[in-house]
Amino acid sequence: MRADQAETRRQVAAETRRAITSLARRLRTERPPDALSSNKVSVLGHLYRHGSSTPTQIAVAEHQQPQSLTRVFAELEDEGLIARTPSPLDRRASVLDLTPAGRELLTRDMAARDRWLSTAMDGLNETEVQVIGLAAALLTELADPGSGSPHPYAPTGGAVR
Repeated sequence: MRADQAETRRQVAAETRRAITSLARRLRTERPPDALSSNKVSVLGHLYRHGSSTPTQIAVAEHQQPQSLTRVFAELEDEGLIARTPSPLDRRASVLDLTPAGRELLTRDMAARDRWLSTAMDGLNETEVQVIGLAAALLTELADPGSGSPHPYAPTGGAVR
């Protein structure tokens, strides 16, 4: 890679990081005051995307220490948003599952932020919306290289690389 290409990538990386940070901050402010904490939403979101998981699997995926999430798991269980069952593979371990109430609460939380973002994009033309869709797919791939998430705007319907 040439020096000018490397510099361009560094500049784009910095601009992208700033934009994502700003958008994430704004999406957090669009949540209602009584919404669940970010940690709780992360746990529910992990279970929503990946299904049954051990506490350790969730902590690793969320880049946290298992001990840091112990209270979060207990509170979510007390609130009826997750269920804990013994692991069929190791009776000392437990498996966490999203309950119907947890799924509903998470779905409402995501829908509120999706509505805000959709409304914020009302001033964009279709090409700009498609560019954001493409960027979202690429950012997902950067964040989770094994996701292979299909991109809705790709001509073949496959993952964009």
